[in-house]
Formats: sequence, C-alpha cells, structure tokens
Amino acid sequence: MKISDSVANYILELLETDHGSAEIQRNELANILGCVPSQINYVITSRFTPEQGYIVESRRGGGGYIRITRITVDPKESIMHIVNSIGKTLDSATARAMLTNMLQSGILDKKEARLIHAATANRTYASVPQEMRDTLRATVFKEMLMIILDSK
Repeated sequence: MKISDSVANYILELLETDHGSAEIQRNELANILGCVPSQINYVITSRFTPEQGYIVESRRGGGGYIRITRITVDPKESIMHIVNSIGKTLDSATARAMLTNMLQSGILDKKEARLIHAATANRTYASVPQEMRDTLRATVFKEMLMIILDSK
C-alpha cells in the first residue's frame, strides 16, 4: 500500500470514529505513519477537497492543527454538482476517482457505482478511436448520473 493511501485511510478512520470531523496535527500524524509532513499535506489537498465532500481548516503555529469535516449534502444536489463539473471529456482515472468518492459519501450505492464503472472503463471503449474515448466517456457518465438522479 502506498504511503498516500495509508495517510488517507488513517484520516478516513478518524473521520468515522469522530462522527465526520477530525482534528490532526500534521507533524504528529507524520510521526505516527512514518512519513514526512509534506506527504500529509499532499493527501489532504488531493483527497479531502470540497468537490470530494470535505471542508479543511487549518491553524498554523505551535498548537496548530488541521480540521477535516465531512460535508453532508443532499445526494441530488451532489449529483447535479458532479454532472455540472464534468467538462466535455473525462478520462478513466478521474471517472474511477469520482465513483469512489460518490460511493464513500453514500451518493451512489455499490451496484450503481459498479454499473457506471463498467460503462466507463477503458476496456469498454477498446473499439472506439482513442481521440473520441474521453468525450464518449464524459457523455455516458453524465447520462448515467442523470438517470440515477431521476430515481432518487
């Protein structure tokens, strides 16, 4: 397991045990996980963003901390925000990350996420010309989310 995955999993566990909010000290967490503090920063800025359903606050100094809070939002609003945030193209890795985030936040159930993943995976587009794949993937991803939105 990569160190960034370990950091993210540790923070997610803290969020679960603290009912959606966790306060950490970057240096202390780096010591616990055996990494450098900049890796903590990287994970927080890349995996705990508002788009992924988190608010991050920080205070610098000797008693400084980083507070991460999971945002609870209406699934319909979240789906519309995600649909609107997808541009004309969507690569496979970004689609997979978005599905993981929607599954973790409860916006999608496991079956919905698996169906969308199957419809947007690279192997699904093997016969489609390379230059058209990401455009087609974005369209399919958005259309599937809109159908799920109608059923919620």
